Amino acid sequence: MPVAAAAPQRRYPGVFIAFEGGDGAGKSTQAAALQQRLQAAGRTVLRTREPGGTPVGEKLRALVLEHGHGSIDPRTEALIFAASRAAHVHQVIRPALERGEVVICDRYMDSSIAYQGAGRGLGLAEVRSLNLWATEAMLPDVTVLLDVDPEQGRHRRTAQDAAEDRLESEPDDFHARIRGAFLELAAADPGHYLVLDAGADRDAITEAVSNRIEELLP
Repeated sequence: MPVAAAAPQRRYPGVFIAFEGGDGAGKSTQAAALQQRLQAAGRTVLRTREPGGTPVGEKLRALVLEHGHGSIDPRTEALIFAASRAAHVHQVIRPALERGEVVICDRYMDSSIAYQGAGRGLGLAEVRSLNLWATEAMLPDVTVLLDVDPEQGRHRRTAQDAAEDRLESEPDDFHARIRGAFLELAAADPGHYLVLDAGADRDAITEAVSNRIEELLP
């Protein structure tokens, strides 16, 4: 069942952009490229990531993503991500938006909805509600979804024998459920999303993202 869309409300002078997608989609690369373009145009940009972005968030990131911390059940996992996000919004994202900055976030709420809601089977609506409460309904002005096939994503992130974290190492059917959830979220609110094929030319993706973001900027 599709999750009901809730349009973001521009409560602050800044602009909030989230990059979403499966592991190996190229989110960090495109977030950095957008930051470079905006800064070259004279914009003040804050680029951050989730989980993390704050001292407590980085500790929670290590706890939930690194191997060796024992078993973490799905509900605990969802709550850890939501706690990290609450701190991130309160301490970093909202203050930057209040200053009128452009905030670029590598992953945000949709990742929890997809990974814990669909991947772990907790329910998209339930995980969304948890995170809306944790963030006081802070939603991005636009979400860039880089759509990647799970097999392609695994090939990308294990190139040169790179190690996978606890979530990346889950089987492909887990990542397939995540991909489906991301696409479902985008289909429910198409005006809020820019969906791009992660396998397309890197520069073409950067250009498409930049063109979309320019529409939001004063």
